[in-house]
Amino acid sequence: MSVKVESEPRHATATARVVRFRSKALGAAMPDEVITEEPLEIRVEAPGLEPEPYATIMRTPGNDFELAVGFLASEGIITGRRAFSTVCYCTLGETEEQRYNIVTVSLREMPESLRSRATAISSACGVCGSQTIADLRRRIAPIESEALVGAEAITAMPERLRKRQRLFKATGAVHAAGLASLAGEVVLCREDVGRHNAVDKLLGKALMDGSWPLADKVLVLSGRIAFELVQKAALASIPVIAAVGAPSSLAIELAEECGMTLVGFVGTDHFNVYTHPERIIA
Repeated sequence: MSVKVESEPRHATATARVVRFRSKALGAAMPDEVITEEPLEIRVEAPGLEPEPYATIMRTPGNDFELAVGFLASEGIITGRRAFSTVCYCTLGETEEQRYNIVTVSLREMPESLRSRATAISSACGVCGSQTIADLRRRIAPIESEALVGAEAITAMPERLRKRQRLFKATGAVHAAGLASLAGEVVLCREDVGRHNAVDKLLGKALMDGSWPLADKVLVLSGRIAFELVQKAALASIPVIAAVGAPSSLAIELAEECGMTLVGFVGTDHFNVYTHPERIIA
């Protein structure tokens, strides 16, 4: 695969002026580091199809190629490493301000499922404007994995993820998603204003590296477990999700159906297992 690599094209954080209130008094205005949120337009091209916009995502700049590939995989447009050939920023006819906010993914074949979304996708929702939930569920095959995870490995994952959350430490304004080994080591971390974006970046990285599917990994989340995150993990055959928050009812239903283990409220010595506890070794 050909990937045009840019060196820090956009900054993940920006500087704002803030007045802090402490000890019943307002202080002087001072600089504060805040997370950047900008639109990323994902364009798709294929044989017989000129590059055309598919979706616009509100995201934190950084790992944009991974985000584009992972998002298209979640949409069912990309189904494997051989499905796309190149990923690059669009530089023709764009202003300097916008050139790094547009990514074009070149597909080797025209997929039947290719259709443009009608709306932009905010950093708060990963399925707005997408197919119906029934459509999403139909694309998910049962997870076939013999993975087993020790309880001590599960309880160690959130802290190991936190140690890699550079943007959260600087701004306090992003979600994190990580891939951990079955032994509990966090091998990859991505951060973004959108929790689904962070997961898409992980999945895109796996596709670009050729390590897809991820049947021997645990998805670690810094927040709650929503339906769309289970859907994305299931498409990558991830057998276990471990999170510091709780799953939603729909997330539990989908995980039960596809054979995924959901672990929530993970602390240093406790957690709740909502589905398929047989994968957890006490």
